[in-house]
Amino acid sequence: MARQLHSFCLALGLLASWPASHAGAVELPVRKAGLWEMKVLNPGTPAPEMTMQQCTDATTDKDMSTSFSPMAKDVCSKQDIQKTATGYVTDSVCGIGGMSIKSHAEISGDFNSAYTVKSTSNSTGGPAGVPRDSTATIEAKWLGACKPDQKPGDIMMPGGFKMNIKDIEKLKGLMPKQSGK
Repeated sequence: MARQLHSFCLALGLLASWPASHAGAVELPVRKAGLWEMKVLNPGTPAPEMTMQQCTDATTDKDMSTSFSPMAKDVCSKQDIQKTATGYVTDSVCGIGGMSIKSHAEISGDFNSAYTVKSTSNSTGGPAGVPRDSTATIEAKWLGACKPDQKPGDIMMPGGFKMNIKDIEKLKGLMPKQSGK
C-alpha cells in the first residue's frame, strides 16, 4: 500500500509539473494519441524505477495542461518553458505542504514516438526541514493504440492501480494548501 501511495504521489507530481500553456508562452507539442509508457528512473530513492502507462489523445493532452494550470498557479511562484535547439527546458519554483521545490528539466526527443525528460530538483522544508537534491529521468515511448478497456486519460500505475486524469478535479481538494508562496 505504501509503495502504491508513493507511486501515485510521484505520478501526480510529474503530471502537475507538465508546463501549463499561457498566451504568448512556448507550448510543448501534443503527444501522439495512443498508449504511452513512461519509465521513471529515480536513483537513490526507495523505489528507484517505476513504469506506468497512459492512454491519451489530443484533447486529453490539452485538457491535462488546462486542468493543472489552476493547480500550478496555486502552488507555483515560477513556471518557465523555453524552446532550445534540442528540445525544451523548464524551470519552476513550487511550494506544497510546507515544502519549497525548485526544479529544472530538459526535454528531448519527439512527441510522436519517444521523448526523455531529465530533471533535477532541490526541496527545502518538509520532514525535518532537511534540504534534498534529487534527479529523475522519464523515458517515454509510444506503444501503439490504447487497449480496448482503456479510455483517454487513463493512467495505469504499478500494482494495477488505475486513475483517470479527468478525475483530477476531485484530487485537487486533497492537496495541502500553500501559505505565502
